[in-house]
Amino acid sequence: MIVIIYFYTKNNKLKKGTVIKSTGSWYKVMTDSNEFWDCRIRGKLRLKGIQSTNPISVGDNILFDAVEEDKLEGVITKIEPRKNYIVRKSINLSHRSHILASNIDHVYLLVTLIAPETTTGFIDRFLVTAEAYQIPVTLLFNKVDLFDADGLDAVNEFKSIYENIGYRCLNISATNPHSVEFLKNEISGNKVMFGGHSGVGKSTLVNALDPNLDIRTSEISEANLSGMHTTTFAEMHPLPTGGFIIDTPGIRAFGLLDFEKAELCHYFPELNRLRGDCKFSNCQHISEPKCAIKAAVETGEVDAGRYYNYTMMHSDDDDETFRKDIYK
Repeated sequence: MIVIIYFYTKNNKLKKGTVIKSTGSWYKVMTDSNEFWDCRIRGKLRLKGIQSTNPISVGDNILFDAVEEDKLEGVITKIEPRKNYIVRKSINLSHRSHILASNIDHVYLLVTLIAPETTTGFIDRFLVTAEAYQIPVTLLFNKVDLFDADGLDAVNEFKSIYENIGYRCLNISATNPHSVEFLKNEISGNKVMFGGHSGVGKSTLVNALDPNLDIRTSEISEANLSGMHTTTFAEMHPLPTGGFIIDTPGIRAFGLLDFEKAELCHYFPELNRLRGDCKFSNCQHISEPKCAIKAAVETGEVDAGRYYNYTMMHSDDDDETFRKDIYK
């Protein structure tokens, strides 16, 4: 889905830039000449195909008018077509969307099984959205230094669920810079996004890749072992080794938006491979007879937990309390 926003302007001498930080009313814009401008938007927005609480997001390529040259302040007049974006249901407005970032080459989804625990419902909803916009995802299982040998076996068993589907999964410790050094080469020349719950270590990981950024981090809440928000607004950081990291605020829930139920299984790779074997071409894989996907769940070919999450999404159930217990 492509979104184009136009503004009327009398000035034909527009500057080009990329939004590297969004604070709601002001946008930090980086130009090709490495100038950093503070820009606002003006006038009514004309959106095609989407209603968003943040019509301009980090990663957007934009054109802007220079208003105060000496202060490096401008007004955004146009947003270029996006090649993709990660979007979720807005927390406060359930029928509106919130764009986390746009024009992404790769997403690294940070997962922790303790302090805090990442739910499979959250993981699968995030992966479905990335699949829909054809954004490759790597799952980084962080804080593995907190586990003993038995705990690591449990992590690897959990990880195998997604490896068997075809997702790349890696164990890391963001507090150990050597364990994440490989990311510098992978990010070079690309725009990548770090996603995950609050407290999973996104900001710690960014600091490990570039200590000069010194992004504020916070401890886990002892009351509920969940993360406390430290990144308030999405921000894109250029790395000295090349490429950009988009650090997003912690996401407590990830509601799906604008998905047709009939197409939902297309975004589960293991279900998509089997749907052609169902007796009925319009099978929804819920209660229909001779469904190849349900049969694969019974034999263990398809993971029961993933299928459960599919049925929850299909029924528009936003309950993300389902955890890995179903795998026991």
